[in-house]
Amino acid sequence: MNELEIISNLKKIIKNPSALNLNDDVFFDKKKKLVASIDTYNESIHFPNFNRPDLIIKKVIRSSISDIISKGVDPKFILISFSGSKKHFCKNNINLILKSIKQEQKKYKFSLIGGDTTSSSKTSFTVCTFAYYNKIIKRINCFNNDDIYITGDIGDSSVGLSILKNKINTSRKIKNYFVDKYFKPKLAFGFHSELFKFANSSMDISDGLLIDLKKIIGNKRLGFILDFNKLPKSLYFNKLLKKKIISAKNHLFKGDDYQILFTAKRKYRKIILKYSNKWNQKITMVGTIVKRKANYMIFNNKIKKIKQYQGYIHNFK
Repeated sequence: MNELEIISNLKKIIKNPSALNLNDDVFFDKKKKLVASIDTYNESIHFPNFNRPDLIIKKVIRSSISDIISKGVDPKFILISFSGSKKHFCKNNINLILKSIKQEQKKYKFSLIGGDTTSSSKTSFTVCTFAYYNKIIKRINCFNNDDIYITGDIGDSSVGLSILKNKINTSRKIKNYFVDKYFKPKLAFGFHSELFKFANSSMDISDGLLIDLKKIIGNKRLGFILDFNKLPKSLYFNKLLKKKIISAKNHLFKGDDYQILFTAKRKYRKIILKYSNKWNQKITMVGTIVKRKANYMIFNNKIKKIKQYQGYIHNFK
């Protein structure tokens, strides 16, 4: 059984309409205007080891609040639960973690309001994020002929993880760049506050672009067409491509990007460009929502049906 099958079973017992039948990454309480999300991060699954606790906690926080940010909402409060050994949570590591949390609070304007600690042989973090909202952008709300957009770049985090696993050899400068992107994804903070002015649907890219686009479509009788050559890549990513050190197909769809994936009507193209310039935020139109049951990718001006969906799904066997 995998996580999608478990969620399908949970839908049968969750009756609260604010849970949106588990068709979103967050919970909305319409009366109290409250939005909330929860995420768990485990050692050797979500991060390879605990060698850099100061960076790991930054990754955990940013990937957690990205769910809220992708809804067009500012994160307000977070709760953090720590699990780990005496070695992991020694005095020095705790000080490093607390220093990073203070930095993240200042950068993203939220407050740590509490949490929990437990003893465990492996390190784990659980983060609950809360916020208040006036307007919200749901995940499953795209329409036929919507443009598909991505903030920032994708693929850098995947390359960074491969470098940490010693699978890629390149210069120290380039290694440091990708490892930094792995631990500290650059969230589209600021630009996110404009989303409700043009976005029909929105979510963060966590499990992988292709898998997350399928989530945006949900059970609607729609599909998508992506232009592979338009997928946003960083300068260093392109350098490694030219040197044939990496393959684009091996890294662009792995997830862990935490950029905003959203759809909007064509009439908003100029407005989106306006806010892109206002916030100095890279925004790339990469495809279209179409009235087809299947999904397609454009490679060198040729449209091919997508048969394999790279990305991450938790399996429980």
